[in-house]
Amino acid sequence: MPDLSFITINYNGIGDTTALIESLQRIVTSVEWEVIVVDNASSHDECTQLKAHFADDARVTVVPSWQNLGFAGGNNLGIRHATGRHLMLINNDTFVEDDHFSDLIARLEGTPDIGAISPKIRFAYGQRLIQYAGFTELTPVTLRNRGIGYGQADSGQHDTPHATAFAHGAALLFSRATLQRAGAMTECYFLYYEEMDWSQQIRRAGMQIWYDPVQTIYHRESQTTGTDSPLRTYYMTRNRLLFAQRNRPMPTRLLCYMYLGAVFVMRDVTLHIIKGRKDLAAATLRGIRDFAAKRVGPATDYT
Repeated sequence: MPDLSFITINYNGIGDTTALIESLQRIVTSVEWEVIVVDNASSHDECTQLKAHFADDARVTVVPSWQNLGFAGGNNLGIRHATGRHLMLINNDTFVEDDHFSDLIARLEGTPDIGAISPKIRFAYGQRLIQYAGFTELTPVTLRNRGIGYGQADSGQHDTPHATAFAHGAALLFSRATLQRAGAMTECYFLYYEEMDWSQQIRRAGMQIWYDPVQTIYHRESQTTGTDSPLRTYYMTRNRLLFAQRNRPMPTRLLCYMYLGAVFVMRDVTLHIIKGRKDLAAATLRGIRDFAAKRVGPATDYT
């Protein structure tokens, strides 16, 4: 049984996935590890290519999925194949340059109240600015929060471990005890909000979320969905409402619906139309309609 199972999802991203695994092979020696790659129904049989590329390393297991299970579904499938005492979800578009995973595990094992830990995450390009050093709490009604350190140069100002509101899905360490107490990630979102929802589950189970900068992960930030794509706009709209439904009690939940539907969404629709992006306006409205119709999981139409 290895100390740590890395679990990553590949979806039409064999170049990134290969670079991640090769960085683990070069760098990580402080723990015995394995990596479980879930190929989430890539278009060109990247599952077979990955198996062939890493055929000589028994630590690499490639698991095919014949349908795209989304972020939570893909990771849950990987968890079922993992054998490590501890597990770490790690985006395929990340890589490592240093090895302090044993220190992360020591933090997790040394404090029973910690359910999950995310390390420091920095963008992999340019000045390598900070992407994640923890998150503030979401506001009760507007569901707004702030990424601590986001966009800052790293001069050590966020090098103190601390409890935080949410883990980051790009790199998330937890133990099997966390799964037993909090349960697995829900698969109703498909894309976006899964790790925030799971962080809430973990905290409701009486455990804490921590940020620990002893380890740094470098993130290329996936361009799969695009920042202004109908797909991203649809899921962000629908899933924000779904998060409120699952994590806000009445009557706060109704206030969330009123704000998100009457203020936030209408503002976005208006701005999209002004900018000539009728596709994004339609995706926003589709997200509202599908939430109202209780359509969850993957969608086939975003407009």
